[in-house]
Amino acid sequence: MMGPAHSLSGAAAWLGVGAAAAAAGHPMPWPVLVVGALISAGAALAPDLDHKSATISRAFGPISRVLCEVIDKLSHAVYKATRAKSDPRRNGGHRTLTHTALWALLIGAGASALAMTGDRWAVLGILFVHVVLAVEGLLWRAARTSSDVLVWLLGAAGAWILAGILDRPGQGADWLFSGPGQEYLWLGLPIVLGALVHDVGDALTVSGCPILWPIPIGRKRWYPLGPPKAMRFRAGSWVEVKVLMPVFMLLGGIGGLGALEFI
Repeated sequence: MMGPAHSLSGAAAWLGVGAAAAAAGHPMPWPVLVVGALISAGAALAPDLDHKSATISRAFGPISRVLCEVIDKLSHAVYKATRAKSDPRRNGGHRTLTHTALWALLIGAGASALAMTGDRWAVLGILFVHVVLAVEGLLWRAARTSSDVLVWLLGAAGAWILAGILDRPGQGADWLFSGPGQEYLWLGLPIVLGALVHDVGDALTVSGCPILWPIPIGRKRWYPLGPPKAMRFRAGSWVEVKVLMPVFMLLGGIGGLGALEFI
């Protein structure tokens, strides 16, 4: 799928988690609901770090473009080193390493560890990166016609304000984990969710997605999971724009209302 659809699906997924948590008797404070939705929306773009033309490659100027090239080469190297005989040969690393559940879990765990062991600046850094990505995905028309610096300033201001709200007593820093130094351990959860939702979305397209790597399926180690080919669509097609994106907005609205009802 394309960047806007990925971001919408990520935000909708976290709002759905919020509704489920509320129904289970552990409602999220509203700042956690908002911050988690923004992080998940941003994280839903991150698996495309292996694609130099993806939305995320433009998000941070030369830094993200260089990072995308590095990740593409790394992913391609891992693919070549681990491919089975039945896996096709590839010229690049798109939809390989960063499009797996293992990658999503590692990135989420790394973010949680950084938030837990780092100081306030670590939390601000995580928020800044994902708020910028959320703006690039959810407000993509405005982001593409605006200055990059303006988007970065919006991300920095949003991260600073949201971190300040979360730090207030009862506003969510310790929503899930309350042990000393564990207040922001939950930040990795929307990152994992966003990445996994991205993978599921790509699995619906023509090429599929090797979500379960390195588990072999059939004679392939990079098996592209997906529904029957007749049910798949091309990225950016009318199915994505006219059907899936409105559905994601509807589901996100329902999830948000369900989560807020119990607060």
